[in-house]
Order: sequence, then C-alpha cells, then structure tokens
Amino acid sequence: MGVSRRRALAVTGGVLAGAALAAHSFPAFAAESQHADAIVVGHGLAGLVATAELAAAGRRVLLLDQEPEASIGGQAFWSFGGLFFVDSSEQRLMGVKDSHDLAWQDWLGTAGFDRGVDDPGGADHWAHKWAEAYVDFASGEKRSWLAGLGMQWFPMVGWAERGGGLADGHGNSVPRFHVTWGTGPAVVEPFEKQVRAAVANKKVSFRFRHRVDELVTTGGVVTGVRGAVLEPSGAARGTPSSRTVVGEFELRAPVVVVTSGGIGANHELVRRNWPARMGTPPATMVTGVPAHVDGRMLAITERAGGRIVNPDRMWHYTEGLRNYAPIWPGHGIRILPGPSSLWFDAKGRRFGAPDLPGYDTLHTLKSITDTGYDYSWFVTTQKILAKEFALSGSEQNPDLTNKDIWKLLSRIWQSPEPIERFKQRGEDFVVAGTLPELVTGMNRLTGDGLIDLADLKRQIEARDREIENPYTKDLQVMGIRNALAYPGDALSRTASAHRILDPSAGPLIAVRLNILTRKTLGGLQTDLAGRVLGASGSPVPGLYAAGEVAGFGGGGVHGYRSLEGTFLGGCIFSGRQAGRAAAAAL
Repeated sequence: MGVSRRRALAVTGGVLAGAALAAHSFPAFAAESQHADAIVVGHGLAGLVATAELAAAGRRVLLLDQEPEASIGGQAFWSFGGLFFVDSSEQRLMGVKDSHDLAWQDWLGTAGFDRGVDDPGGADHWAHKWAEAYVDFASGEKRSWLAGLGMQWFPMVGWAERGGGLADGHGNSVPRFHVTWGTGPAVVEPFEKQVRAAVANKKVSFRFRHRVDELVTTGGVVTGVRGAVLEPSGAARGTPSSRTVVGEFELRAPVVVVTSGGIGANHELVRRNWPARMGTPPATMVTGVPAHVDGRMLAITERAGGRIVNPDRMWHYTEGLRNYAPIWPGHGIRILPGPSSLWFDAKGRRFGAPDLPGYDTLHTLKSITDTGYDYSWFVTTQKILAKEFALSGSEQNPDLTNKDIWKLLSRIWQSPEPIERFKQRGEDFVVAGTLPELVTGMNRLTGDGLIDLADLKRQIEARDREIENPYTKDLQVMGIRNALAYPGDALSRTASAHRILDPSAGPLIAVRLNILTRKTLGGLQTDLAGRVLGASGSPVPGLYAAGEVAGFGGGGVHGYRSLEGTFLGGCIFSGRQAGRAAAAAL
C-alpha cells in the first residue's frame, strides 16, 4: 500500500530522531559524573512537553528554570488558550469548510518564506519544513491527541488575522482560532500533570531558581550547563523575582534541551532587532510578557555553537492597553477586537485596508510607526464594545478560565466585567455622550491636541452613510457584513451594523492603543528532530531547542507573519518533536 504525503511527514520526526542516534558523538560519561539523561532549560509550555516526552520514554530529566515554582507554565499560563486546528469538529459545527490545502495556502501566503527555502543553509530552509509538518499536525492528530489529554474547546471558533484581501496572500481564509475551555492554564495543565507524576516516580527533578549562564561543551559536544543558584523567592506568578546569587552549579547530561522563550520583555533587544521594514522602533511600548522573558539563552546558546536565524522577525500587537492593575513591569493587555471599531492614527486620520481591526497586525504596525507616533485610536460605541471587545489573557477572562458557564452566558446581555473595569479604570479610555466631548477628552488624554473635531466628524459621518444600504464601497463595512454571515461572529463577536453617531448605540468611546511587545518569530535554527544547527548547517551534538527560542520550530516556522493560534501549538509541537527525538537519541 502506498504511503501518503501526510503520513510520510508525520513520521519524519521519528525517522530523524533515529538518525540522530548515529549522528551524535556523545562523550563517555562516568556514572558518577552524569547527573541525568537530559537537562531541559525552561519550565514553560515547550519545556514541560519536552520533559513529559523524555520521561515517558524512561529518561531521567532535570528541569531547570531561574524563576520559582509559582511560574511553571511560563507565558502559556497567561494566554487566552487559542489553538489553530484545521477541519475540526468545532469548525464543522459552525458551518466552516476547511482543509489541509486551504490552510497550507494561507500559511504560505502569510509566512512569505524568501530566505533560501531550497538551500540547506538558508535561514528559511528548516522553517519551511517545520511549517509543512505543523500544518499536517494541525490538520491531523493534533486535536485528537490533545483531546485525549483532557483538553476541550469553546464551540464558537474565532476568526483572527483575516488578512490583506487576496486569496493567496496573508490571513486566515476561514475561522481557525479555537479557544481552550479553561484558557492558558488548561493548556498547561495536562503537561504539568505528566511532569509532576514523573517527579513522583523519580524520573524528573525540578531545579527552580537555577539560572543557566553557560552551556558546557566538551570537544564540540554540549555536555551540560553551568550557572548561578538564585536565592529562594516567594514572588507570585508573573511578578519579578530576586536576582540575588547564593551559589553556583554545574550539571552534566548527554542532552540539553533549551526551551527558554523569547525576548518580549527586553525592549532594548526588541529595538536592536527591529527591522527597517517595520519603520522606526517605538520609543514607548507596553509589555505583553513577564520580565523574565529576556532572551538571555539565545546569546548563551549561540556561544555554544548554535545558529540564530531571522532575528528581525517578530510579532508585536497594535491594540495594547496599559494595565490599571499591573502584574509585571509595563504590563500591557491586548484588545482582541471585532470588525466594527473605526481605527484612526494619532492625528485622527482613518486607516484604510488592510489596517482594519483583526485583519493584518504587522501591516498596521508599520502604518502606525510611519505616522511618527507610538499610538493610535479606536473610536467606537458602547454597543460595539459590549459585543466585540475581548481582552487577551487568562486573567482577563475569568468565565472561560474558571469554566463558569453561567458567567460566560452573561456575555449575551452585558459587557464582560473585565472590559467594563478597563473602561472605567484604564487610563487609555475616553467615554463621552457627544463627539465634541469625546474629542476634548482624547486631546486631554494625550496632551498634544492633534485631533481636529471637524475632520474626525467628517470621516465618521462619511462611514455612517455607507451603513444605509446592504452594499457599500467601504471595505470595513463589507468586512462587517462578511462577519455577520459567519454564525460564530454573528452570535458572539460582531455587533449589528449601525451608525457610530447613532445616540442609541452610545455612549461614544475612544481607546488609545499602544504598541505591545509579545513574540519572537526567529530564533535558534533546528531540524525536524529539534536538534540545534550550527553555522555549517550540521547539528551541534547534544543540543536541542523548542518553543519560542527556536522560532517555534526551525528558527521561524511562521516566516514574517502569524496566522494566530499557532504560538501555543508551536510550543507543543516543537516540544514534542524535540523530546521524542532526544529520548530516541539517548
């Protein structure tokens, strides 16, 4: 019987893992000098998955992190829990027709791989292979495997990153954003349970407050890690912990797996890697990740021979709010917008397509930086806010996070409490009964007086006239009609089309939007077994990587842009690949 392309790709990781055994030249470890079979650096989602796979294969693992035990799960814990599935039962329930070929078309149009895809030494060579394997995973066993671990998903599939307007260009052709029931904590939970069970069975040992400062190499082979023991910390999850050193350590193992995350909290590093194609780096940004997401392990791994590719590719959001109750320094929260709010630059000029809410994040980011200002505005109504605004993050969605079905159902007739609290307490919100009052409040908030009432009124009234007919030349209004044709949006994410200046839809609301740092799309280049590659393109013996530090696979599985819902999934898939391959190599 013939082997299908999808089946061949599904087993590729296992084939490469077997080949890794022959490729490695492990030094002879004396029994008393080897502390474990593998060391995993980073107890975020990718690290937990890799550790669980290693332990399931009977390997002894040390799991290290500089943070205290309270921060297990890393950034994934704080996430909305969105996962990218293709042709899922949830999609079919909502009448969505999806397929592997459509998803692959969307991925390629979004990623824009252009850096040596066919060259084994090219920066996009392995990224492209990872992308192909990941889309196969997302349209194959991903959902059933995760469901078997106990995960469930909200039945209304979200439609993120709707794209730039062409079928073969950027964006999701159909809704694919599946929100996990229980949000980020529920994504972390099954893997944390597996790891803690392995701890009880003495297969895994935690090493909290162990900061890795160096990967130890012996004859070109990574043989362990060296670093500092930090003082015990009672810091709550996400809050900064002490960096006071109380000791040193050196640990040895024939395999080291780096899963340390990205650079989102290190604004200096973000600006240093900021690409010219996205304009001038913002002078002011809010931070979407805890302070420990600092990118240290990238440089440390590079010094051990690992190759970093695509460092200029990154994913930052344009709809950031300053958190009125911050957990980490500069804590920002992202609005997940529906399609109806009007988007204006700092001077009150309306953005055009594809710079519409929920369409093309990085194109809009470039449009904002081109204005010379670090912020923009939503002008909207209470009717839109109540139906369309959601806040990213587990802590901002207590109904979904706590699996409270009655509180979730209350969204049908009222604004979610977190949204209302931000409206009342957040410094980025202006609420007014009339447009002149709104403009006065906007100019007062920024202190720069850039918004002209007459010009803003002209643009809003022009858009409002387009609502009178079921057809229009305004692309945003077309998008609203398109959204209302999808049951998931019509039920929970899109307000009925109405005039912004309709008093019955008020009050009027303006929201100052800040640039919010979040994801690193480039990173350590890895093959499909998760082995870190060196400058020559050959694997660095003994060294693996997974998650954001590896660009979610291959040093940049997303290319230039993301389809959303693919960051958590990228951590899971790359962690699984690296863990299984490392276990086989041992």
